[in-house]
Amino acid sequence: MGERKIRVLIAKVGLDGHDRGAKIVARTLSDSGMEVIFTGIRQTVGEVVNAAVQEDVDVVGMSFLSGDHLVLVPKVLKGLKEAGRGDVMVLVGGVILKSHIPRLREMGVHEVFLPGIPPAGIARYIKENVVF
Repeated sequence: MGERKIRVLIAKVGLDGHDRGAKIVARTLSDSGMEVIFTGIRQTVGEVVNAAVQEDVDVVGMSFLSGDHLVLVPKVLKGLKEAGRGDVMVLVGGVILKSHIPRLREMGVHEVFLPGIPPAGIARYIKENVVF
């Protein structure tokens, strides 16, 4: 029997329609042996939480370019906790002000990936930090 694959949900929450970076990360994670579910653009908080629960993911990665991460991330984290999935590793990437990173971590985000990080670095971070 093979080793269990890490399951990752990549989400674009809110009205942001730019998904190129999220798709590149999703492809890199898939190529590195993870099972990846990409929700597509313009997802609601509820849709992301429901997908994370239904797909029984280990990681939720959210990509932001529109500046609404401080509003939407806490709602997703709350939804995951209320659904009994507060154990999911939550990652955030995209255009995030460096001054917002400590607040995101205080909320419960495991890591924040800014533009320029190689997608392979995200894959490595997940593999080194996911606990089954």
